Amino acid sequence: MAAPTLERPTGTAGATQTVTLAKALNLGLRASLERDPKVLVMGEDVGRLGGVFRVTDGLQKDFGQHRVLDTPLAESGIIGTAIGLAIRGFRPVCEIQFDGFIFPGFDQIISQLAKLHFRSQGKVKMPIVVRVPFGGGIGAVEHHSESPESLFAHVAGLKVVACSNAVDAYWMLQQAIASDDPVLFFEPKRRYYEKAELDPAAEPPPLQSSRVVRPGSHATVVTYGPLVRTCLDAADAAAEEGTELEVVDLRALSPLDLGPVFESVRRTGRLVLASEAPAESSITAEIT
Repeated sequence: MAAPTLERPTGTAGATQTVTLAKALNLGLRASLERDPKVLVMGEDVGRLGGVFRVTDGLQKDFGQHRVLDTPLAESGIIGTAIGLAIRGFRPVCEIQFDGFIFPGFDQIISQLAKLHFRSQGKVKMPIVVRVPFGGGIGAVEHHSESPESLFAHVAGLKVVACSNAVDAYWMLQQAIASDDPVLFFEPKRRYYEKAELDPAAEPPPLQSSRVVRPGSHATVVTYGPLVRTCLDAADAAAEEGTELEVVDLRALSPLDLGPVFESVRRTGRLVLASEAPAESSITAEIT
């Protein structure tokens, strides 16, 4: 489908501000809720509590319980209900509290969400975003530090994206919500409180696009999500020893935008891939 365009909702224009990645997601949700009355936010503790990472803080107070819904602790119910709402013309944004909690909703995602557009020969759209905090680095236990993105990137009918910084978080979430396709939106939980300068009047790149975030000439490092900052720090350290690494942030995991990767590797002649997901049959294995 054509890439969605974003019209600025009233009240969101303003000067550049310093925000955390979590706050940028909050602002992106707020902008989408203001722009389209059919946008709903739903999940465990997203309302009164504002989410375990406070990403949805204040949204229920401002938009009401009918648009920011606290759900039972049942991911299958969250996704299944969202599918029904999408059939009725709504644009649900589902929060999965932690990466490892997504699997009770696996059947709904794979058997229904990814297939209904094709099953109906294009008559039914599935404009659903499933937000998933993912990755390690926060000292959490089992089910709280997983990286299932490669698994879902192998499912036909799903868009899979991963933001790595506050600016991308703000724009990519709005673009995902505006898309008529189902999007799994992976958020690097270890980066929630890292800050960046956000300009709400800027023009974002397309949702399904990768980009070079640091130029270099000796080797290409390809990564996404939480490891973008790790690789940028590694590139700084390598530069002190005379090695210039070019870092590419994939941003889109399915479908992949490999043009910038090919162009970079043709110049550097060397490729390094970094991911927290299992390596076999993964996104990084596909690129290799």
